[in-house]
Amino acid sequence: MHGLSNPSVSGGYGVAEYRAFAVGRDGHFLGFEPLICANDAEAIAQAKRLVGDNDVELWSGARLVIRLEAKTK
Repeated sequence: MHGLSNPSVSGGYGVAEYRAFAVGRDGHFLGFEPLICANDAEAIAQAKRLVGDNDVELWSGARLVIRLEAKTK
């Protein structure tokens, strides 16, 4: 990882890649929205705007950041 920043380090710099997955009622992913954010807090704020009729799972690589509940169930 030559010259890449580590955004998970507190006070780090750079950006991190996230994916916000829409989760169907059957638990299967319906699709995703790629997000580029400075940190988890920014990614969560952006993912919250994507929540509608389906839950949204926010992932950073293999790490589940948060699961946001659908507005209507």
